[in-house]
Amino acid sequence: MSQESSSAYARAGVDIDAQDRALSSIKELVRSTQTAGVLSEIGGFGGLFRVPSGYDEPILVSSADGVGTKLMVAAMAGDYSTVGGDLVNHCVNDILVQGARPLFFMDYVGAGVLESETMGQLVGGVAAACRDNGCALLGGETAEMPGFYKAGDYELVGFIVGIVDRPSLLDGSRIRAQDLLIGLESAGLHTNGFSLARRAILENKGLGLGDEVEGTGQTVRDVLLAPHLSYLSAIGPLLSNPGLRGLAHITGGGLLDNVPRILPSGLRAEIRGGTWEIPELFHRIQEWGDVGTEEMFRVFNMGVGMVLVVAPDAASEVLASLRVSGAKGKPIGTVQAAESGASPSVVLQLDGGVEHAPVEVDG
Repeated sequence: MSQESSSAYARAGVDIDAQDRALSSIKELVRSTQTAGVLSEIGGFGGLFRVPSGYDEPILVSSADGVGTKLMVAAMAGDYSTVGGDLVNHCVNDILVQGARPLFFMDYVGAGVLESETMGQLVGGVAAACRDNGCALLGGETAEMPGFYKAGDYELVGFIVGIVDRPSLLDGSRIRAQDLLIGLESAGLHTNGFSLARRAILENKGLGLGDEVEGTGQTVRDVLLAPHLSYLSAIGPLLSNPGLRGLAHITGGGLLDNVPRILPSGLRAEIRGGTWEIPELFHRIQEWGDVGTEEMFRVFNMGVGMVLVVAPDAASEVLASLRVSGAKGKPIGTVQAAESGASPSVVLQLDGGVEHAPVEVDG
């Protein structure tokens, strides 16, 4: 492309030279995530990855997601360094629930204007989380679209591929009545419910990012940018344990919509409130946002980021393994038989086993 046409494109809002400078600055970040399976360098039309050996019947598991309007909080704070990690960890958890370990990750960054510092923070967070999860950042796409995004607007999306041996696939088919539900503690909102949380905290209550959220001892910035945890290190050692029968990542839809996704028909999950402590942040959002209890449990994780379904005779071993990993896991309910052929559902029992208008959720 000639200098003249390049300048015309820049005048239209897309500066190719600036993009190239931004991309060159992140190549080392990408290289830092390379694993043994990576066969290509950054900059090719496609990323190349060798499927690892040692699997009798390897199955590839994929997922794609974003971080939603948590990006708006990052923009308000002027700090994009953590949301890339949120994205990777979210995607890792989404394939982990089927027993898969991550192989590689690809990202998409869209913007009105690609700024090298912001790009470095976004991709730096992605790369750091990829390294932590043993996952290669194989490639991605950056798109500068001034006619679509406003200056200062960013979009961040990720795509992950993992692998599991078919006999080890967790598809919920082994879940039985009387299995135990173990909840793993979340770090806060993770990446879901931010539109409602921002409205409750920033608009309705009128707090700023530097103000303390009552009862939490943390600022608004701290609680809203708290990381989305990866549960790979905690659950990885349990994937070969036959007593682990199912996993549910508690994201959008909360406990009420996500747990039924892994249950066979004719079974329901009975989740008992009071078996874990709901973080104060969620109580404040409910109060300031005037949100009903059922809706809170549908929108937010309410302090539980992952649910394990475990055979009763394996519960002690699983809980001991979780403690060794540093994860905080507690029994929060059981799987029970429902009518034959009935759609999977959840019955939520609040405080002291008092049934709160039991919420039956079709799977």
